[in-house]
Amino acid sequence: MSTLALEDRSAGRVNVARFADARAFTRRLLRTRLVGPSLAVILLLSIFSLFPRQFSLFDPVADQFYAKANQGPSLEHPLGTDYLGRDISSRIVAGARISMLVGVISVGIGLVVGVSFGVLGGYLGGWIDTIVMRLADVIWAFPSLILALAITSALGSGIGNAMIAIGVLNVPFFARLARGSTLSARELDYVLAARTLGSTPLRIMVRHLLPNIAAPVIVQASLAFGVAVTTEASLSFLGVGAKPPTPSWGVDLQVGYQYLSNNAVQALVPGTAIVICVLAFNFLGDGLRTALDPKLWQRQH
Repeated sequence: MSTLALEDRSAGRVNVARFADARAFTRRLLRTRLVGPSLAVILLLSIFSLFPRQFSLFDPVADQFYAKANQGPSLEHPLGTDYLGRDISSRIVAGARISMLVGVISVGIGLVVGVSFGVLGGYLGGWIDTIVMRLADVIWAFPSLILALAITSALGSGIGNAMIAIGVLNVPFFARLARGSTLSARELDYVLAARTLGSTPLRIMVRHLLPNIAAPVIVQASLAFGVAVTTEASLSFLGVGAKPPTPSWGVDLQVGYQYLSNNAVQALVPGTAIVICVLAFNFLGDGLRTALDPKLWQRQH
C-alpha cells in the first residue's frame, strides 16, 4: 500500500474520531440540566438582535402613543406601554441587540487580551509573568462596578465606552485562567517534544498550548457573557451606558422603576429579561463545564 493511501486512511480515522467526540460532547451537553432551554433562550435573543424589525410590532423609539401611556398588557400591546406610550415588547426585542452586542464585544476584548497575556506570562515566566499578574491584581483590587464607572467617566458615557470598560474588567479573569492552565500544560510531553524539535515559543503557544487550554476558557467566556449583560444594564441604569431613547434593558429599567405605582410592568419586564438572559448563559456555562470534562460527567451521572 502506498504512503499516500496510508495517509488518507489515517486522516479518515482522525475525522471519524473527531466526529464521534463531537457527537459525545453534544449528547453530554444537551443532557445537562436546563442547557436545552438555555440554548433556546440564547438562540431567540440572537435572532432578536439580528432581526429586531421583523419581531417588533412597533418602532421602539418613534412610535409614541401618548393617549395610551402607562397602560397594562393588551392585545395591541402584549406587554403594555411605557410613560411615552411606546410598546414595551418592541423595546425589549430591540434591547436584546445591545445586550448581545455588549456581551460579544466586551467578552471578546477580555478573552483576546487576557488569554494572550496569560499564556505569554505562564509559558515564559520570569519578569513577564510578574508584570502580567501584578497588572491583573491591580484591576482585580477594585470593585467591578466602581472600576467600570471610573473608566466610563474618564472615557465619557456611552455604550461604546461601556463595552471597553466591561472588557477591561474581564481581562484579569481570562489572564489568570489562561496562566494557570498554561503552567500545567507547558510541562506535558507534547510541549517538551515540540521544544526539543526546535519549535519557537510563539509556535508552541499558538499551535500547542492555546488549543489545549480552550475548554476552561470557553466555559469562562459563557459565564462572563452573563456578567457583561448585568454590568451593562447597571451602567445604563446609572446613566453612563446607553442613553434614552435608545432601547436598552438597563435604560428601560431605570425609567420604569419611577412608575412602579402607575405601571409596574415597565420595570418588571426589562428586569425579567435581564434575569432570564443571565441565567441562560450561566446554565450554558455549567453545561459546557460538565460536557468538556468527561470525569465530571461520570461523577454526576
